[in-house]
Amino acid sequence: MTQDTSLHFVTLVGSLRKASLNAVVARALPQLAPKGVRITPLGSIGDFPHYDQDVQEQAFPAPVLAMAEQIRAADGVIIVTPEYNYSTPGVLKNALDWLSRVALQPLAGKPVVLQTVSPGAIGGARAQYHLRQTLVFLDAWVLNKPEVMIGLALEKFDIEKQELTDQKTRAYLTRQIEALADLARKVAPRV
Repeated sequence: MTQDTSLHFVTLVGSLRKASLNAVVARALPQLAPKGVRITPLGSIGDFPHYDQDVQEQAFPAPVLAMAEQIRAADGVIIVTPEYNYSTPGVLKNALDWLSRVALQPLAGKPVVLQTVSPGAIGGARAQYHLRQTLVFLDAWVLNKPEVMIGLALEKFDIEKQELTDQKTRAYLTRQIEALADLARKVAPRV
């Protein structure tokens, strides 16, 4: 964690789609962050090859190592993802599989929050459940509350402008970031 009162969080987006509403949320987070919190995006998990131990034994791909270092240097991680088939997208699971194998596992001891966006009513709750299971194994500190599951998303976004317009949702996202900041200040990061 940084030595002063400011915190730096990074966003990991679990969707590759250009018009992803999850990506819209991730892009909105820097403006929703409370004072003293800076939020920046990580690279695309689409740059990771499919996990293959043979590839790992030759050398870790550069995008994996770069993202691992960015996560290690951050005070917390915000994962924003859709739900695919009652679970997490394969590309996100693949990224977590790669990151889990990097020495000095970057998510261990790291404060993490989950955000899901879905046109369905329950807003990606099943994806969060599965993601929590994976993150428990990685020893991440996943914030329990407030949970952010943005359901009925098509009513909360201006699709053409690619913008989150629902003010209650925006305020709730800020509350979750504040809670992540509180957690990050309490939890000593892994060195």
